[in-house]
Amino acid sequence: MRDVIIIGSGPAGMGAAIYGKRAGLNTLVLEGTGMSGGQVTQTYEVDNYLGLPGVNGFDMAMTFQAHMEKLGADFEMGVVNKIEKKDGYFEVVTDEKTYETKTVILATGASHNKLMVPGEEELAGMGVSYCATCDGAFFRGKTTMVVGGGDVAIEDAIFLARGCEKVYLVHRRDELRGAKILQDNLMSLSNVEIIWDSVVQEIQGKEQVEQVKLLNRKTGEESQIKIDGIFIAVGIHPNTECFTGLVETDRNGYVIAGESCETSLPGIFVAGDSRTKELRQIITAVADGANAINSVQKYLITKDLT
Repeated sequence: MRDVIIIGSGPAGMGAAIYGKRAGLNTLVLEGTGMSGGQVTQTYEVDNYLGLPGVNGFDMAMTFQAHMEKLGADFEMGVVNKIEKKDGYFEVVTDEKTYETKTVILATGASHNKLMVPGEEELAGMGVSYCATCDGAFFRGKTTMVVGGGDVAIEDAIFLARGCEKVYLVHRRDELRGAKILQDNLMSLSNVEIIWDSVVQEIQGKEQVEQVKLLNRKTGEESQIKIDGIFIAVGIHPNTECFTGLVETDRNGYVIAGESCETSLPGIFVAGDSRTKELRQIITAVADGANAINSVQKYLITKDLT
């Protein structure tokens, strides 16, 4: 019987594991993808994590993992199929094993929606990014492009415009979906150009993004634009499919929880990008891991007293 099983080994899961072991909890981390780190492993360079400026994303993930392993957190591979509530504990079921635990932390993260066009995967981390606040600083004085039409895409374009020489915003429709106040702010920027009714057909470059190929959906006209980086903001989705019905989620599938990381089901906690929150960054994911363990400890103490 474990004190806590952490599902997922991104920054939130590994942060929880470190705090769990330091709290003396019998801690197990389950990882289903074959590699710890989550989305950070796909980031060429991280420049906004305190104390580690310019660190390679993969190296950062390995550093996190080494810290977790040094403290002796148990780590096993396993894709979780379901979690069942029993009398006073939970069963976590994978393809190969069933585990028993007093508490569970869901740290499965979220995945960016992708364009699924040639060059996107090949140039990921080499000019293709899904987070302007993470990577925008690398493109100061350069030309960038944002793809999308919602609040996030508009905010990304505004953010990038503060440091980039030129920002293109490409949207598949003839009007944006974002908040009016954001649109007004965007339209006032002289270094932002909106390309309407268009989609990205291909991202081109050898070792770095060099240009994109666009298609106008109304006219059928194709064009190419030279850029240094492209920021894809067409939404993200939480990796919470196997928890449907177990805990309360919002309409987008994010597990509803505040800073305490407590979900609607006592004994189940959530940390990181799969939680309802404003800012999804490495540093907030790690903080969630710590908060989740703090709540786990309070839950276990209360449970032992009753």
